[in-house]
Amino acid sequence: MNLSNHPIASPDRPLVPPDAPIDPPEISVASPQVSAVPSHRRVVTTLGTDMISSLQSLLGTVVIAIFVITFVVQAFQIPSESMENTLLVGDYLLVNKLCYGGPGFGDHLLPYQKIATGDIIVFHYPVDPTQHFVKRVVGVPGDRLRMINKKVFINGQPLDEPYVRFLEPPINMFRDNFPRTDIPAYGLEGKWWLQMRKLVEDGELIVPQGHYFVLGDNRDDSQDSRYWGFVPRENIIGKPLLIYWSVQDWDRNPSSSVRGRLSHLAYAITHIFQLTRWNRTLRLVH
Repeated sequence: MNLSNHPIASPDRPLVPPDAPIDPPEISVASPQVSAVPSHRRVVTTLGTDMISSLQSLLGTVVIAIFVITFVVQAFQIPSESMENTLLVGDYLLVNKLCYGGPGFGDHLLPYQKIATGDIIVFHYPVDPTQHFVKRVVGVPGDRLRMINKKVFINGQPLDEPYVRFLEPPINMFRDNFPRTDIPAYGLEGKWWLQMRKLVEDGELIVPQGHYFVLGDNRDDSQDSRYWGFVPRENIIGKPLLIYWSVQDWDRNPSSSVRGRLSHLAYAITHIFQLTRWNRTLRLVH
């Protein structure tokens, strides 16, 4: 049934036969609609609404950025040669802060990684927690560790370390044949020297629960666990994920004066393409 051919009666519209003559409509002049709100006020209201919307979007972006920086990733710069050639001075890293989780209930629900031998980690330096260090894990809780002529042995088995760099200087008996409880070394932390002597059995250092033994890949030029001890689990921040930028180590000792610093910065900005190590930028860290 086509309802359009059958008019519908209503109290204010009587039913009219289709063939009935249609009276001409009454003509009336409609009054122009005048807004109760002046135009300049409408403009101000629109601008205010747009500004509030923009501020809300900006606030949301800032909140997300703060969340990401606080809980997900954090940027660091490599300042020393201790991890060469894996990480170079001038590498800028993004560190994954979620990969290992933390001492919370969520660790049992989310697929966090376990800290494993061979992992590169960023952590608060145990001697001075305000500083951040990056090293490679070579000993996990329960491991029995020793070094013989620079070679690392874990639980009696040699550790395969293709990433290690040796400078081949004269043999250092403490550094290259660790642990040594009969001879101290230059730069050795006193507290660690006393603690280490209590944890050595049959020439092997036992890594206690909740702690990790770390070394630099540049094995002959690294201040690491051999000199200051273990890294507590709570000191570990995360794992380097990506080198997002790398710049040549072109000037380590810029002038301390304001003019010198400005000149240093101006040179870096104007030579950014020449100073960037493009072959290392956006490289994953292994």
